Amino acid sequence: MSYGLSKFLKNLLPRRLFYRALLIVAVPIIFLQLIITIVFFDSLWIKTNKGMTRALVGEIKTFITAYDKDEYNNKDLSSLFSIYLDLNVEYKSDQLFYRPLKERWFSPIDRTLRRELKSNIGIGNYWFDTTGYKELIHINIKHNDGYFEFLIPKDRVASTSARMFALWITLPALLLITIAIIFLKNQTRPIVNLAKAAERFGRGENIDEYRPSGALEIRKAGLEFDKMRKRIKRHLNQRSEMLSGISHDLRTPLTRLKLQLSFIKNEELSKNMSLDINEMEKMLNEYLQFTSSSYLEKNETFDISELIENIINKYNNDNISKELIPKVYINGKKNLIQRSINNIIDNSIKYANKINLKLSNNQDNIVITIDDDGIGISENEYQNVFKPFYKLDKSRGDAKSSVGLGLSITSDIIKSHGGNIVLDKSPLNGLRVKVFLPL
Repeated sequence: MSYGLSKFLKNLLPRRLFYRALLIVAVPIIFLQLIITIVFFDSLWIKTNKGMTRALVGEIKTFITAYDKDEYNNKDLSSLFSIYLDLNVEYKSDQLFYRPLKERWFSPIDRTLRRELKSNIGIGNYWFDTTGYKELIHINIKHNDGYFEFLIPKDRVASTSARMFALWITLPALLLITIAIIFLKNQTRPIVNLAKAAERFGRGENIDEYRPSGALEIRKAGLEFDKMRKRIKRHLNQRSEMLSGISHDLRTPLTRLKLQLSFIKNEELSKNMSLDINEMEKMLNEYLQFTSSSYLEKNETFDISELIENIINKYNNDNISKELIPKVYINGKKNLIQRSINNIIDNSIKYANKINLKLSNNQDNIVITIDDDGIGISENEYQNVFKPFYKLDKSRGDAKSSVGLGLSITSDIIKSHGGNIVLDKSPLNGLRVKVFLPL
């Protein structure tokens, strides 16, 4: 149960570092402000409001008591209370002093006024409205055959310090949170830059120069990443140079062997040796492409829908159908992606009659789906076919037509772009290849 609760809380928390840090800073400030606000309203504002309301009801009772005595002139009494106590009162000879009105139980003013009138005037002997006038409170008090109508300013029962307090407690909180946001942005920016640089380098993009910044720990992580990047780049350059030397050294003896074949009088032996030399040359070429080509091309933004359209047109094959959405742009190595799609289509043409290509996209990826009606691949071989130099049995075709690097190269290209390639059973009863590339 504790694991489930912990997982639930983790799902509620934001995933990005900036928002988590902001939460750590903002929550205590907001919590403190709430506590101060509650204490203020309970100990100061509500008590002040209660005292002012009690004094007002006392003045109303005093007026009614004085009104009932014959010692004072009622008009002069009303004028005196209006001038000195700001109580505008008028006696009306009408029994219908009560008017239907929805009670506002959530209003502190209404609750306090209701409580004081109930205890001093009595239930059923009063009626009031705090919303009918913008700056006045309307109170009716039942008296003899009529009622007194009081119009009283709202500031007689409500302290204006509450608004100033709300202003002073809100503005500093907003100012502190704004400063925290600016500070946290500056602190998390180096981490974001480091993550972007690592992501770009992982996709095989060229990073000119990465400059670590931020706190000491972040700078140290950035420096170590930059050292690792330079070591990997140096290793790749050394490998490319070594493969160039291997290519030159191996092709020279292969060329000499081809020339010497022309002097062999046995045609059958010459033919068999020529096939073996051609296979060796093809294996060498594919191996060199597999190990070096993905690091030579630079990224560019291009329309992959147009690219697939051009690839299909070059085949000039009526058995290849397509379902493409227009104008889908991605950033990547155009020639390598073209080569990977060509490898998949070449395999389909080799083992199938009908081929269908479909291009779709969602929020994060574009999906290239290639279906064929060939003999397919057994499910337990789906992962094996991506291994270098791995070849299926001869039932899928002539083993000498391939050295087993086509799908390996394709998988390496797709994954170097941050994508993925998966195999599945096709609706055409052959093989389905799905390529996912990030937008």
